[in-house]
Amino acid sequence: MKHSFIDQYSDLNSFIHRLDPRTKLLACPAFILLVVLTPAGNWKLFIFYLCVIAILILVSRLPLLYVLKRSLIIFPFVLMVAVFIPFFKQGQAVWSYAIGVWHISVTYEGLLVLANVLIKSWLSMLSLILLSSSTRMADLLEGMKQLGTPKIFILIISFMYRYLFILADQVIRMSQARDSRNFGGSRSHQFRTLGNMIGTLFIRSYERGERVYAAMLARGYNGEMPVMKKLNFKSPDAYFSLVMAVLLICPAILWWQP
Repeated sequence: MKHSFIDQYSDLNSFIHRLDPRTKLLACPAFILLVVLTPAGNWKLFIFYLCVIAILILVSRLPLLYVLKRSLIIFPFVLMVAVFIPFFKQGQAVWSYAIGVWHISVTYEGLLVLANVLIKSWLSMLSLILLSSSTRMADLLEGMKQLGTPKIFILIISFMYRYLFILADQVIRMSQARDSRNFGGSRSHQFRTLGNMIGTLFIRSYERGERVYAAMLARGYNGEMPVMKKLNFKSPDAYFSLVMAVLLICPAILWWQP
């Protein structure tokens, strides 16, 4: 089965890929924090942040179409939450319509809030894509561990990423087997079949987890995941951190409009 791994482009050779994972793990949340704290309507800063993240994506040599497709995933989720803001936010009406006793209006302030949420979500998503696509998952988890992330979270993320695709393969095979047996009939029959599939998938996942854990214990597992490569903070990491701090903080101070 073919899957779209989160770090499928982590083996590229670029300046961003060669940075220490800890450097990127600190730079990405700092970028997201500045974007989130930027006041609504400060388009100069938003455009500047977009230029910064675009330059970093170009330097990383990631396929632009891949990054764009991945970043657009965030919009449906954001719209589900924020699409009604223009209708309920008080302010100057841009459009209004009366339906009997109901009066529906869209305000300028509501549209501003919606645009603010969309642009902040998109910029944050771009930075997360850059982080995950330019860093191997194993190195990313090791960087999180060295930055003080609790070990239990590291193990959960590690096993989830390792076996999520195996479970997806299992679901695909079960669906193909169901369809080959002429899946149909009444709606109650279809629901019963889907319920049986979910139960079977849960049992198989549980049994697989037990077998994997037994195999790990047989190989000397003691709660620590061994790593083949140690992380090293080098001079390029220091230069990158300094340049990013200057690029992000100085314009924010100059163009801040609360």
